[in-house]
Amino acid sequence: MTVYPQTTEAPDADWWRGAVIYQIYPRSYQDSNGDGVGDLKGITARLPHIAALGADAIWISPFFPSPMKDFGYDVSNYVDVDPMFGTLSDFDSLISEAHRLKIKVMIDLVISHSSDQHAWFIESRSSRVNPKSDWYVWADAKPDGTPPNNWLSIFGGSAWAWDPTRMQYYLHNFLTSQPDLNLHNPEVQDALLEVVRFWLKRGVDGFRLDTINFYFHDKELRSNPSLAPERRNASTAPAVNPYNFQEHIYDKNRPENIEFLKRFRAVLNEFPAIAAVGEVGDSQRGLEIVGEYTSGGDKMQMCYAFEFLAPDPLTPERVVEVQHAFAAAAPEGWACWAFSNHDVVRHVSRWGSDVIDREGFAKLLASILLTQRGSVCIYQGEELGLTEADIAFADLQDPYGIQFWPEFKGRDGCRTPMVWDDHATHAGFSGAEKTWLPIPVEHQLRAVNVQQGDENSVMEHYRRFLAFRKQHPAFAKGDIEFLPVDGAVLRYVRKLGNEVVLCLFNMSGDESTTELPSGDWSLLEGHGFACEVTERSVTLPAWGASFARHA
Repeated sequence: MTVYPQTTEAPDADWWRGAVIYQIYPRSYQDSNGDGVGDLKGITARLPHIAALGADAIWISPFFPSPMKDFGYDVSNYVDVDPMFGTLSDFDSLISEAHRLKIKVMIDLVISHSSDQHAWFIESRSSRVNPKSDWYVWADAKPDGTPPNNWLSIFGGSAWAWDPTRMQYYLHNFLTSQPDLNLHNPEVQDALLEVVRFWLKRGVDGFRLDTINFYFHDKELRSNPSLAPERRNASTAPAVNPYNFQEHIYDKNRPENIEFLKRFRAVLNEFPAIAAVGEVGDSQRGLEIVGEYTSGGDKMQMCYAFEFLAPDPLTPERVVEVQHAFAAAAPEGWACWAFSNHDVVRHVSRWGSDVIDREGFAKLLASILLTQRGSVCIYQGEELGLTEADIAFADLQDPYGIQFWPEFKGRDGCRTPMVWDDHATHAGFSGAEKTWLPIPVEHQLRAVNVQQGDENSVMEHYRRFLAFRKQHPAFAKGDIEFLPVDGAVLRYVRKLGNEVVLCLFNMSGDESTTELPSGDWSLLEGHGFACEVTERSVTLPAWGASFARHA
């Protein structure tokens, strides 16, 4: 195992605060061996693209050994690399190259559940008396043979599966092949924390924690209460899923998680400058849970909920509402915002189905995201302005989409391969005869080589705006103060020390004029937007923006 020595220069323990993190879905980034699936060597070869973009870190979705029932989020070995993606040596090379390019590396930890092919579960299910019999959540049937309670799986149906060997049910919040680990057992916690140490010793700079609020269940296995229809929303599960009909107070969000997160943070603190971001999936208490998990400086550095990943249209009022709600629920916390990821419809399609100027729309959304208070996650292909791919049912891979088709088409539409070269086979992603998911023609036309050097392209806007962001520290680490929304114009001020930056965004397809706040303002340049300014007002074109510094 390669353990990278520490440099003599003291690392920045606060690097994560305001960092721009680029998410890589390894199956779809770059195929280096011609099997139609992306891999670690492919990621390493494409790191210069990420460095040129200006991202501070990468987050790599799971690459561990897995039967791939949920495409890596069902882990069968936490301390190795699936042969599909390469070897541990390939991972070491990736770390080395990323660090050479000054890019931090975060990896996805999926520890609320494992694959049913993990050695731990194979042993656990073998009997009721083996050493790991209590490493997963087992329960007897009710007298009539039905599951112990009413808990539901996010992927549909009961969250309980019957095992004929133990003659008991086991809990699975996701697929039946993803049994939930029993973190009430201290041995399980210890084993998982050793996994954390393994990757930290290997040189990773941090983690993204999948489904962080699912770690613990109610020991008494009490049934969840029903949720009134008017309180339901589709932020964490599609509207067609009856999972939304319950208030999830017993199958997740348990108070015992706080102490485990403290143990987790203590392990991070054994190494210099390590950070973690948690995924909080809850439709009613998401921001409140984020506040709990990021308070006190002894748990998570940052978390994200699903407010900006939900279907709700992005309006000036919505941006203000979410940021105010976060500030109220998590006054000590730090958010990590994203508009897209591997689980949701790409935001250009999710919010812009009726937008004519998709280019301008994509640029404006990028600029709003990159000036919010918090850290930022960019999902691969977002910088190209990629839309959601329309995948035929015959080509679907995602079990979630297959289960709820056609009302919910699953997550494959945002997981299609990255497009690098519009003239190459499979847009430069792979030389295979067939890729694991098809690549839409409209994506190929937006390949990296097409946009490279075109100052009007979405990709060059991302590069330009990320450079602009780095020139103004207030964007990364400053406070945010919202001014009253003016029609379609979102207005706020970012402040850090003596730097005060006014941000104005026209979130409409029509020209808008807004008044400047009182004070002496000078327009900033280098962000790529143009506007007309009179003495006290700014006229913004459709999907336009303007930035000014207080003198």
